[in-house]
Amino acid sequence: MTLARVHNFSISLDGFGTGEGQSRETPFGHAGERLHEWMFATGFWHSMTGRPGGTGGVDDAFARQHGPGIGAEIMGSGKFGPPGWHEDPEWKGWWGPNPPFHTPTFVLTRHPRPSIEMEGGTTFHFLDTSPAEALETAREAAGDLDVRIGGGVTLLRDFLAAGLIDHMHLVVAPILLGRGERLWDGLENLEQSYDIEATPSPSGVTHLTFTRATVERG
Repeated sequence: MTLARVHNFSISLDGFGTGEGQSRETPFGHAGERLHEWMFATGFWHSMTGRPGGTGGVDDAFARQHGPGIGAEIMGSGKFGPPGWHEDPEWKGWWGPNPPFHTPTFVLTRHPRPSIEMEGGTTFHFLDTSPAEALETAREAAGDLDVRIGGGVTLLRDFLAAGLIDHMHLVVAPILLGRGERLWDGLENLEQSYDIEATPSPSGVTHLTFTRATVERG
């Protein structure tokens, strides 16, 4: 069976994946861009945004694993837009006319709307369903490729709680947010289901990879 994968998901030292006070002007609330500064410096991000340069090394190597082998994405309502986006019929996400997904992308929301076809191969589909049912739908769309679980925090936590994540790449940024949406709440003993590796980077972040263990440890 194809895998459900998470890539480049950044959290703070105290476990928050976004800050408090999200809005159209502040997608990550009071956290600003601090959780993702490691990625913005990489050659991967520079190439994604059409700029020359960028750093190589550990951060770039991990960042580049985001796209290969992915045939569909699932994201939560909060990743697609700010609170209340469903009331704006013209809202098509944060990313402009050519979003960086280039696959069928399934948005889990309590406010479904007709699908939106964008440039570059991205089509947003809106589902009001469970994580397991959404993953089944995304796998059908992905064919022989994997499904990326894109976040935000609540969606990722729900997929982890349901035991649906096969591989997860988290990036722990050396900051304390104190408030916002925390990833680890309700996931006690999650580590028993995964083989976990930590890779430090000169940028100050730590890359954590969680790979589903063949035998869960009790």
